[in-house]
Amino acid sequence: MFEVSGHNYIAGVRSAKGANTLQSHDASTGEALPYLFHQATLDEVDGAAVAAASAYPTFRNLSASRRAQFLDAIASELEALNDDFIALVCRETALPTGRIQGERARTSGQMRLFATMLRRGDFYGARIDRALPDRQPLPRPDLRQYRTGLGPVAVFGASNFPLAFSTAGGDTASAFAAGCPVVFKAHSGHMATADYVADAITRAAKTTGMPDGVFSLLYGSVGEALVKHPSIQAVGFTGSLRGGRALCDMAAARPQPIPVFAEMSSINPVLLMPEALMVRGDKIAAELSASVVLGAGQFCTNPGLVVGIRSPEFSAFLERFVALMGEQPAQTMLNAGALKSYCHGLESLHANPGMTHLAGAAQTGNQAQPQVFKADSSLLINGDELLQEEVFGPATIVVEVADHAQLLQALHGLRGQLTATLIAEDKELDTLAEVLALLEQKVGRVLFNGYPTGVEVCDAMVHGGPYPATSDARGTSVGTLAIDRFLRPVCYQNCPDSLLPQALKNGNPLGINRLIDGVSSRDAL
Repeated sequence: MFEVSGHNYIAGVRSAKGANTLQSHDASTGEALPYLFHQATLDEVDGAAVAAASAYPTFRNLSASRRAQFLDAIASELEALNDDFIALVCRETALPTGRIQGERARTSGQMRLFATMLRRGDFYGARIDRALPDRQPLPRPDLRQYRTGLGPVAVFGASNFPLAFSTAGGDTASAFAAGCPVVFKAHSGHMATADYVADAITRAAKTTGMPDGVFSLLYGSVGEALVKHPSIQAVGFTGSLRGGRALCDMAAARPQPIPVFAEMSSINPVLLMPEALMVRGDKIAAELSASVVLGAGQFCTNPGLVVGIRSPEFSAFLERFVALMGEQPAQTMLNAGALKSYCHGLESLHANPGMTHLAGAAQTGNQAQPQVFKADSSLLINGDELLQEEVFGPATIVVEVADHAQLLQALHGLRGQLTATLIAEDKELDTLAEVLALLEQKVGRVLFNGYPTGVEVCDAMVHGGPYPATSDARGTSVGTLAIDRFLRPVCYQNCPDSLLPQALKNGNPLGINRLIDGVSSRDAL
């Protein structure tokens, strides 16, 4: 049986200087679990950040293969955690065993994916423009560029993914891959889970010879102190719009502003085309209802908005969809705070005169009741604040538009999203060019004939989008492109070969692909 320390981790050493403690709870029963966690003091925050800054020069200068070994070791440690660990995560989150086992596989898999990318070497972005001493009217110097880690990164654990978006999640994995030490703030909803995963990371750091300070773990309300600490150079966050925006404002107000990569709020519209509803309306209703309630609706890609064009087929679909949603059972949410927020969101929808409640039992007890509302199309067209706000839980809003022209109007009123989904038949595709062009400006990922819940971890994935889906639409928090958030370019001019980083040396000792005088090549110079 695993043991929970309840102490912070400062550069691989347990620390419990604070007198205030936090309690872990069973998410299903509310029962207090026998684990107490010491809230980090300002001194411990400082110690973790300073240790990360001290580790940074060594860590970023390790070879990519050494960092890849570290990531692989973390993956192996995660895979070695036994059934007792899985059971504990289930108790803290009310998520089922199969979900946690799958999420652990995803978490270790993304560590190995970043390790593969490091060994491939394309993340360096190596570019070389050789000197042109005879160029007229002025010669060109030798210029070489590659990318290196920003510095220590503060990562905030997410509530809805206790493994894949938390202690050893995608933000941590991509920061490590970039050569950035991580100071991790544990989420209050699954502190014991964080404790075990931090142990796994620390064991991997020691077995692979990583510098002290490469990873630290902090408990409690330390976010502001962490973001404002001068040693921290970037922030990774997954959570609410309010929380993410507060971190962005703090980071921007520092004497040295730093980037915050925050995933915050998305209602992930699903657009239903008439021909698709005519051919398979009942099937779409079943699939969509399953997506809305999956995991009690606690996915950042949960379809919170369904848009269809007025027609008999849409009316038939809506009748079936409402019936199916009305049959969905209540589910336990991640924690009491999540349920409270869900109930508040439902209250706001009920109070809006432009909303009609279509399905769902009254919200009582400690479980979330699935809900369906219908909104007047004018609310979306005019950018109504309430319609744009994510209701985190198993609820969705249906909007019926009059025709294709009004559909475009409605999409113009949409804010930035993680995803948008088009459900359409092949014969309708020619009519969707204008819709697709508009969605490209609104979302990070456009799906065809699928559902947004479920995010593949791979090189091509984008899990980001324009504000308020994320604070920076140029990045992603899933997939290998996530490393870009924690890298910055450095250019060397007329630098002696002996002083150049390995990625830029004449002999190309890493054997990587480089852009040389505008031509992609693996050749030595």
